[in-house]
Amino acid sequence: MTTTTEAPAATRTEVVPFRAGDGMELNLHHVTSDQPVTRGPVLLVHGAGVRADIFRTADQETIVDALLAAGWDVWLENWRASIDLPRNRWNLDQAAVHDHPAAVAEVLERTGADTLKAVIHCQGSSSFALAAVAGLVPQVDTIVSNAMSLHPVVPRLSALKLSRVVPLVALAMDYVDPHWGTVAPAGFLERRMVDLVRLSHRECRSGSCRMVSFVYGAGHPALWSHENLDAGSHRWLNEEFGPVPLTFFAQMSRSVRAGRLVPTGSVPGLPADPVGGAPRTDARFALIAGRDNLCFLPESQERTFDHLERYAPGRHSVHVVEGYGHLDVFMGRYAARDTFPLILEELDR
Repeated sequence: MTTTTEAPAATRTEVVPFRAGDGMELNLHHVTSDQPVTRGPVLLVHGAGVRADIFRTADQETIVDALLAAGWDVWLENWRASIDLPRNRWNLDQAAVHDHPAAVAEVLERTGADTLKAVIHCQGSSSFALAAVAGLVPQVDTIVSNAMSLHPVVPRLSALKLSRVVPLVALAMDYVDPHWGTVAPAGFLERRMVDLVRLSHRECRSGSCRMVSFVYGAGHPALWSHENLDAGSHRWLNEEFGPVPLTFFAQMSRSVRAGRLVPTGSVPGLPADPVGGAPRTDARFALIAGRDNLCFLPESQERTFDHLERYAPGRHSVHVVEGYGHLDVFMGRYAARDTFPLILEELDR
């Protein structure tokens, strides 16, 4: 396995604006250091209601540091679900058709490369996987996906919240925001939601941590194990989660019931059933799941692996990582030892 042993080098970040296919203004963060670039570009794609810098946890070695040390040209995509952008009622179709293909094209134009590799997480992963199997990012030859790709499988409590709670909440509000746990919301219903979460999630004193668990999963906590986070990373997370539209949760509810991603049909360019036939991509997928993930169960990635293997036996891989959950795969205190080498190895294959 590839290992990283050197201390992280100082980095520089250039913000590169680009337009999505529907004209929405997005951006890329191009991260460089004094380490020479000896490999091609790699694009990192964040999940829902966070931002590109979710991969750059404060005060510890990050996956960005590990990629730079290994010689990769590192680009982070702020797609329309990013909290660094004006909030909008996005869905996975828009990201798959409009955002990710445009981001890939921008990176290739600026680097002069013919292909790139991608490291994708959660809803950045699901929407990017949709783009890939629809043939919209043919220049991507390797995809390392964390948590979920094409088959969302969630705990029973999460399925219940998606099917019963989300439709009711959607009658009264357009967004939910984990940051309400840190900064009290103005609305009466929003404040009552925070009160409910405070009563039902007593595992942590951080209001944002409690809200994240309520919004995104079924655990206490849902997206990480407290044992995997140091105190600085846990505090840093208070400002790293923001609004998510109910349009997304409605789409995810339909997808969970169907056992596979279900496009809304609102954006031309995606098959009605993304797993109804052979993927229209030559990319090799390396699928990663934390054994303890309480947002999307490891079966999510295992089902996608089985689907991909049906059409290209032996080409793809799946890894269930013991002792890790959802986001701590990237930001756990020992991730540089336990999970980064796996990601680097898959990129090198």
